[in-house]
Amino acid sequence: MNRRDALKTAALAAAATSLSAAPPPTLLQAKIDAHDKAADDLMKRQELGPTHRHRGNVSGADGLFYGGSPAGILDTFVTAYLHPQSRHFHHPLVLERMKLAAECFARVQTPDGNWNLPITNFNSPPDTAFIIQGIGHTLLNARQYGFPEFEALVLPAVKKAGEALIRGGMHTPNHRWVACSALALLNHLYPDPRYLRRIDQWLAETIDIDADGQYTERSSIGYNGICNRALSICAHHLNRPELLNPVRQNLQAMFYLIHADGEVVTEISRRQDLNQRGTMFNSWLGIAYLAWKDRDGQMAALARSVEAQAAGVSTYLSYPQLLDAQLPPSKPLPDNYEKLFPLTGFARIRRGPMSATILRDRDRFFTFRHGDAVVNAVRFSTAFFGKGQFKAKTLEKKAGSFVLAQQLEAGYYQPFSPPRLITTETYDDTREERRRTEISQLNTVAELTETPNGFRLRIKATGTDEVPLTIEINLREGGSLEGAEKHPTVKDAWVLRHGHATYTKGKDKLRIGPGNSPHTYVEVRGALPKLAGTCLYVTAITPVDQVIEFERIA
Repeated sequence: MNRRDALKTAALAAAATSLSAAPPPTLLQAKIDAHDKAADDLMKRQELGPTHRHRGNVSGADGLFYGGSPAGILDTFVTAYLHPQSRHFHHPLVLERMKLAAECFARVQTPDGNWNLPITNFNSPPDTAFIIQGIGHTLLNARQYGFPEFEALVLPAVKKAGEALIRGGMHTPNHRWVACSALALLNHLYPDPRYLRRIDQWLAETIDIDADGQYTERSSIGYNGICNRALSICAHHLNRPELLNPVRQNLQAMFYLIHADGEVVTEISRRQDLNQRGTMFNSWLGIAYLAWKDRDGQMAALARSVEAQAAGVSTYLSYPQLLDAQLPPSKPLPDNYEKLFPLTGFARIRRGPMSATILRDRDRFFTFRHGDAVVNAVRFSTAFFGKGQFKAKTLEKKAGSFVLAQQLEAGYYQPFSPPRLITTETYDDTREERRRTEISQLNTVAELTETPNGFRLRIKATGTDEVPLTIEINLREGGSLEGAEKHPTVKDAWVLRHGHATYTKGKDKLRIGPGNSPHTYVEVRGALPKLAGTCLYVTAITPVDQVIEFERIA
């Protein structure tokens, strides 16, 4: 055995020792087994045609070949090749397929040093930043565990991508920090003052975290995690612990956006995870890093709650300090609180298994759950000139209630005096110049008050009489609804004519009402389309002062 082999064996033995001391062995072994199956699947799916441009790559389910896929393939193969507990440890077939992926990695790189995301971004520095963030860790693992042959396979393409990131532009706020993390990894591996200058140029804009602990995109299960991961990588590899401050601020705020089952509030998002379902797993690296760095038991509890979903074998190799055994003992997360986020415009209330979210500037202004019984959303609209979808402009706490308010105004337009020639192209442009008459107003208010067993919603609408109003209560699928009448024409719609309805899912029940609905006009003109799934409707006609209670039934 030569010196290099001796060092390699020692490094891998150390890795195996630390990894085997990690999460419960069953979880670690399950992750290694899953990783091996992923490597098997990639080898089966790899394009092997000798003249194919994407030889060594795999196609997506849509038949497209993605520029970032070779980097992901490489990370899977390198991790399996390096990990002593993998079935693929030092297997020659894995090395052969790794070489094919590395050749594709360089071949599909653009002349500028970027890669394409074929569904939307071409010659894309942002996608290149994500790719280099990933392959940077693969290189780190190869170096750390004695596999210099891999570095030789990808180094020219990686250095070319580094040049692209020094000059490349970005799209969205989070891309800046991903670019910084990619450059931080490159600088750690191949020190270059130009990498640091570019990082400092982006960081000079300041990190976009507000006093509520939210990044610009407010993306609870999506881009928050990307920001937290990127900034944690920067803090670690640049030795700049101050970059953990926004990560800490965001994650401490997120403690108050988690339901009892681990699902996260996404109603505040400005990105595609809006109103989607998910957990905190996308932020695992940032959570675990802070748990380790700060010796924070609450962060450790949150990290452990999503570790099975999130942590990969490759990440354990890169950051063995994040293994479960290295984290402090868990401490409980907050589960009994009322917290207002005034800048973002929402409030959160949690009482053990019961939680509620109240939102300004959103059509889904209230959500409520008790265990498995979930009200996905409450909305209401009025047939007021086609503009009656309720979206409150204000959220205040008054006399024990959260108050949301909206004021609407509409009228009719007079002819110009003196007359003007109006063409089909100019009518809409002249609307604001015309004198309005017959002006109507509608003032709508939603008040939410916590009660011993849930919440009381009071909706008031005044100003113009005889306006139909419709309250929509969207219920989580898989439950049963009793006490309401099926709507005669609208699918999955029920009208609460009188009294209360009961919604049951599993062992949990909600009592909703009372209702006294005078009409069945539920698809209101100008309002948003009906939400998918079961919707319970309570209707009224202005002036309205309607109270609906949402109460858990023991």
